[in-house]
Amino acid sequence: MIAPMATPSPLRSGNPVLRADTFRGPRVLGTEAMTIQGTVNKTALALAILFVAAGWTWSAGLEDPRVPTLTMVGVFGGFVAAIVTAFEKEWAPVTTPVYAALEGLALGGISLGFESRYPGLVSQAVFLTFGTLGALLLAYRSGLVRATEKFKLGVFAATGGILLVYLVGMAMSLFGAAMPLVHDATPLGIAFSVVVVGIAALNLVLDFDFVEQGAARGVPKHFEWYGAFGLLVTLVWLYLELLRLLSKLQERR
Repeated sequence: MIAPMATPSPLRSGNPVLRADTFRGPRVLGTEAMTIQGTVNKTALALAILFVAAGWTWSAGLEDPRVPTLTMVGVFGGFVAAIVTAFEKEWAPVTTPVYAALEGLALGGISLGFESRYPGLVSQAVFLTFGTLGALLLAYRSGLVRATEKFKLGVFAATGGILLVYLVGMAMSLFGAAMPLVHDATPLGIAFSVVVVGIAALNLVLDFDFVEQGAARGVPKHFEWYGAFGLLVTLVWLYLELLRLLSKLQERR
């Protein structure tokens, strides 16, 4: 039996894979529904897959000629898996673990590069990533941070602005130029990275709210994997931005 879903206030997330219309549409009555605990379990499993894949690339070491290839496979394969998941949400139970494994390969290789230049940097970034996740989750659950409509709009706009800056930087790199704001360890470059890290962290708050709203609406069970995918995308982004920020701070010493 098909029943139309209720249409409460629109959901927004700065995370591009968790859009305002993600949970809209009909749902099948009598089927298992998404739960917050189920999403937490799926997120933990996806993170475990990511860590195993990253550990494999990491343990190979920079001397292994396979590492650059594995890293590139992870980067481009992860991008394809993310696009497929975003457009085919019903496939999330399969594509989310695939995305996690591919991102793990990419992050393992990228982390090796940073660690070779700045020993100890990776452990700091991992600690800060999960410390931020825990702190914001606690703040969200306690009500200290609320995902109001103005808050959502502000983070969404800021995330879009950051994406635009990165796209311009990528376009400039095609012509052999670089955007100092993104790459240089100048005070302005460091300030930019601090802002980006902050916006990435705030996206976690929106993701928590998005998953909570989806569970409240009783959407189908496969959205647990899709919610885990969205959280994983934000955590990967946050980790990479922390690596960039910490490396800039190291260069300033």
